[in-house]
Amino acid sequence: MDKSMTQDEIIDAINAARGCEAAMKVFRDCEYGASGDVQLGAAVEKKCEANFLSGLRAAQKKAYASQLSRCDAKYRNESGTMYRSFTAFCRAEVSQRTSQKAPKAGPKAR
Repeated sequence: MDKSMTQDEIIDAINAARGCEAAMKVFRDCEYGASGDVQLGAAVEKKCEANFLSGLRAAQKKAYASQLSRCDAKYRNESGTMYRSFTAFCRAEVSQRTSQKAPKAGPKAR
């Protein structure tokens, strides 16, 4: 994106993106590299989770939550806003990977 956008405009763009991959591209293109990425990453998580969260069984939800927790723990003891950005990207990437692995709706291709 070639224009400067407010955080709310970036979040709106993430929400309007056609799917998880497009939302992640907006996040990467518009990242701050600081704590402002927390809200952007949360919007990507929500967008990606819409593809799979309701279809996960209890054990899968627990595994997904565990992966997100690992992201939170990874930089917990680091100071500086860039580490909040690293955490946000880690969480968004976990959501993106989980979305990519989720079964697609519709007839099975054979």
